Amino acid sequence: MFFTSYAFLGFIAVLFVLYYLIPGKYQWMLLLGASYVFYFIAGADYLIYIAATTLTTYFAARRIEDNAARQRAYLKEHKKIMSAEIKKVYKNRQKSIRVRWVLACLLINLGILAVTKYTNFFISNINGILGVFGQTEKLSFVTLVLPLGISYYTFQSIGYLIDVYRESIPAEKNPFKFALFVSFFPQLIQGPISRFGDLSATLYKSHSFHGKTFCFGLQRMLWGYFKKMVVADRILAGVSTIIGDPGTYHGAYAFVGMLLYTLELYADFTGGIDITIGIAEALGITVQENFHRPYFSKSLKEYWRRWHISMCSWFRDYVFYPVSVCRPMQKFSKFSRNHFGEVVGKRLPVYAASFTVWFATGIWHGASWNFIVWGLANFVVLMVSEEFEPLYARFHERFSVDGKLFFKLFQVGRTFLLICCLNLFDCYVNVSDTFRMFASMFTASNWNILWNGSLMELGLSGLDYGIVAAGSLLMLFVSLWQRSGSVRGKVAAQAYPVRAAVWFGLFLLVLLMGSYGIGYDASQFIYNQF
Repeated sequence: MFFTSYAFLGFIAVLFVLYYLIPGKYQWMLLLGASYVFYFIAGADYLIYIAATTLTTYFAARRIEDNAARQRAYLKEHKKIMSAEIKKVYKNRQKSIRVRWVLACLLINLGILAVTKYTNFFISNINGILGVFGQTEKLSFVTLVLPLGISYYTFQSIGYLIDVYRESIPAEKNPFKFALFVSFFPQLIQGPISRFGDLSATLYKSHSFHGKTFCFGLQRMLWGYFKKMVVADRILAGVSTIIGDPGTYHGAYAFVGMLLYTLELYADFTGGIDITIGIAEALGITVQENFHRPYFSKSLKEYWRRWHISMCSWFRDYVFYPVSVCRPMQKFSKFSRNHFGEVVGKRLPVYAASFTVWFATGIWHGASWNFIVWGLANFVVLMVSEEFEPLYARFHERFSVDGKLFFKLFQVGRTFLLICCLNLFDCYVNVSDTFRMFASMFTASNWNILWNGSLMELGLSGLDYGIVAAGSLLMLFVSLWQRSGSVRGKVAAQAYPVRAAVWFGLFLLVLLMGSYGIGYDASQFIYNQF
């Protein structure tokens, strides 16, 4: 039951009615039941995995918090008779207990994620190594269930556990409320990866019906369906044709394909997040924004501050910072300073932590070397840009280009093309095909396909291209208009006939121009696989 299905729309309609009919104190219970029903329909076997993550994380967090509370009470009671040395030893012993709880929980939940998502990837690589040494016998692949949204709810649970360990938040006492935090169904398909301190502020509260808030939520959902069904799903046919046959569609086709895929990815992913946030908003629940006009970025570094914000902040807070300040990294930093000088010594630990983050980010996206190389390519570009930062600053000062419109447009265009090229790793099935298709853009001589009508043979008609172009311009207009404030707020400030025309017109566009499949399920969201 995906967002683009009749069943889901019926599910949501019933939930909205029941949610505002029952007493407010039971609303979170209804959401828990709805979330597990949603998950059960997606696959009954999935319930075992999400239940295991919920129970182990809940139990470990409670033990960690209880240990910290006992430590504080013990130190307070014995502060007059404990020397500083004894106090330090006691604190370290208690901290080691809490660390063991964290590690045990991480081992279980990351182990579940690794086994379900990466077992066949490891088998494939082992078979490849065996083949190099002339072994003809291969390991057999295994059939495993990959639970819906496992990457999202696993990372969300890990973030909660570490925040409790850091004493940034209190552990949730009610196991059923914690279960709702882990399983809140709008987030299961493609995020965002919420923090407990943020989501819990509105998730468990009683919510009365407010017409404006409810309508704003429906409007956000409608905008998401427009992006997904009118733009992303319409592009899908052309993208699938190009990347499905790299032997035929190379050179200029690969260039067109990467542009179309980058547009499809944006419309698909941001559309899904709009639907998620809209559902939550209609229920009175606040879910964090996950995008901030990413294709307006003037550098790759800025892009990753604007794209999939919850994922990037998760890796920053729970991977980069811990790795960069851990004891082995401190020793490595000291070693580097002593042997390579102060400048290099300061940078190497940062590079090592960044490498870890981008390797993890790549493999999180998929069990494929394509995604790993994609992550490391981002790492290389970001580190090279960091090293050339002083040179950029001198260039900007020498030619006084900062703030000039033409240079901003150049930076945005350059960054967009760089993102398109990196997205090639997401398009093709292996690394060699990706590099071959990228090289073909510069070696093939088939650029006449841009004007000789060949693009009409990709499964897209002239009308399709026109709808995609108009939809893209509308998304661009909305993004530009949004820079000065909420678009929905601006529309709401207009006279009723104008408001009605805007939203009814958007509804008609989705109804008439959307791509539909059987059961109103044209295609799954791209980020479902992650």
